[in-house]
Amino acid sequence: MPKGIPNPAAMYGIYPRAWGFEVSIVRNGTRYYKQFGRASYGGEEQALLQAQNWRDGVVRSVPPVPRRTRAEKLRINNTTGVSGVFCQVASGGRVRAWVAKTYIGQDEILRTDFPVNLVGEAAQALAIEERERQLERMAGLAKLHPAEETIRKSPPATHSELLAPKRSKSEIRRSTNSSGVSGVHFKAPNPGHPGYWLAITYTAGKGSVSKAFSIKEHGPEKAKLLAIEERERQLEQKLMSNTAPANDPLTIPFRQGAQQGARQHGPATAEARPQQ
Repeated sequence: MPKGIPNPAAMYGIYPRAWGFEVSIVRNGTRYYKQFGRASYGGEEQALLQAQNWRDGVVRSVPPVPRRTRAEKLRINNTTGVSGVFCQVASGGRVRAWVAKTYIGQDEILRTDFPVNLVGEAAQALAIEERERQLERMAGLAKLHPAEETIRKSPPATHSELLAPKRSKSEIRRSTNSSGVSGVHFKAPNPGHPGYWLAITYTAGKGSVSKAFSIKEHGPEKAKLLAIEERERQLEQKLMSNTAPANDPLTIPFRQGAQQGARQHGPATAEARPQQ
């Protein structure tokens, strides 16, 4: 949006990027930042929903500081040691008056001057006392964006069941993918080789599981279809492994079991690639 014009409420703190969306919100000097890529969530709609849901969580859990706290913060150019209190200097450098000034709202600014020639050396102390009285009129939280208060007081805009889980790197289809399905690739060891379709799935900390289907044995279409079906089976096994309790035997043999399943098909495995 143009400078000075807030983003629409739905896009508060959210910035579109070529690859998806990023969220950036600053609270009390701390930046809360996260990226949501289209590829990681299966499309732009899900990436935006995820970004909005995470942004709303930050807004609810880390509210802005109270307005009074922000008003009491000393500015860099403050020379009195008290926020909202400053002196007026006459020609020659003589202090003419001490002033207490507080911005309450758009149409309400409190200001009281204490001329030195009327109250003498007590002018500064009187201005400080007046500033305290003015601050007592200030309530509520700092307003950073029109959407802030609405988000904090409203229930979650997106139900959790509508949020797709983030895809692992192995589930994201790369631009170089030749099959249209992530984790399924065509391979040919050399120009004269008929090639094979390979299904491969990687799990962090557990290595990869792969299985290949020879075009010479199955034909190009069936070999590709078998690889896609194998990829789906590998992902199901991966999901079971990641969600099973630690003492569940499924969490241990995932990698071995998948490899054993691949070996049952003889030469059509990554460990034993199809022969010409």
